[in-house]
Amino acid sequence: MSYDLTYSHTLLAPVNVTWEITSRCNLHCRHCLSADLRKGCGRELDFEESRRFIDDLDRMEVFQVNFGGGEPFMREDFLDILDYAHAKKITTCVSTNGTLVDEALAARLARMDYLYIQVSLDGATADTNDIVRGEGTFERIIAGIEALKGHGFPHLSINTVVMGTNFREIFRIHELGTRYGVKTRLSRFRPSGNARKVWEEYRLDRGQLEELSRFLSAHRDVLTGDSFFSITAEDRSGLGLNMCGAAKMTCSVAPDGTVYPCAFLQDPGFRAGNITVESLGSIWQSAEAFEALRRVRIASCEGCGRFSICHGGCPAVAYFLTRSMKSPDPECLAPFRRDASASYSKDGAQDHVRTV
Repeated sequence: MSYDLTYSHTLLAPVNVTWEITSRCNLHCRHCLSADLRKGCGRELDFEESRRFIDDLDRMEVFQVNFGGGEPFMREDFLDILDYAHAKKITTCVSTNGTLVDEALAARLARMDYLYIQVSLDGATADTNDIVRGEGTFERIIAGIEALKGHGFPHLSINTVVMGTNFREIFRIHELGTRYGVKTRLSRFRPSGNARKVWEEYRLDRGQLEELSRFLSAHRDVLTGDSFFSITAEDRSGLGLNMCGAAKMTCSVAPDGTVYPCAFLQDPGFRAGNITVESLGSIWQSAEAFEALRRVRIASCEGCGRFSICHGGCPAVAYFLTRSMKSPDPECLAPFRRDASASYSKDGAQDHVRTV
């Protein structure tokens, strides 16, 4: 199903909310999205504030909360927060590095309804993953995945940020997911947080972006939903959004309650308010930072034949690379569309992507 977000009005509430539940983390990943957040966040919402916020989300009829961090399982009360959200029948998705998932935790999570988990893994081998996530993390992540699967956890995916370091292993990561019976989710590498420091070192070049586009066309079971609409071929256009949903369908809440348009636009200029001061509903309806983003037009893209599919791409990539919200996504492959239907068989993908 494709979602057309060319609204003439604002939704009464976001469809989903990303909630960075804690700034604490047991890892120090080189590409950490939340690095700036972790340094600048002085407090976290306590349990009672968290309950009140969930009550507010329930009143607004927000469909899903995506919990991130930091590492969510660093919070001693996180399971209680999940239980409270699930009692309201709010669907939750937890993004975790997986290293804290032991047998006891996996057993508890497997008993929860309304819960999805995505475990971050940035390589099909320890050599590749550990360069980014730290020595010994590959084995600990795999152990977490095995614990969850061993206890029958049903809604599990492996999430990989596609970078130059692991690009040649994306087929093997997909194979790894298949072996464990879990979904593979690829996330786009974007210059937010620590990623800005390693952008030139880790980013994909145009040829790699084109290969990635073909890989995704050949593997429709791979999940994205992460601003890939600007770099994938039209054959995937019905699998998700047709434009950025920030401030239109979604928003992000920091550990201290500060609200931003999305997790990749946690920059001072995009602060929309704080839920400890006013309700999320009020912020959603009237925040100037949100209204400004909703008014943005990428005029240079409007004549493109693919404009109805991506509407200019990811504003976060455009902003951090050009410092302008009116610039098109610098990684958009629109000129490449003439070749996007080129054959890319499974065997070809395997040979091509595995080649170093």
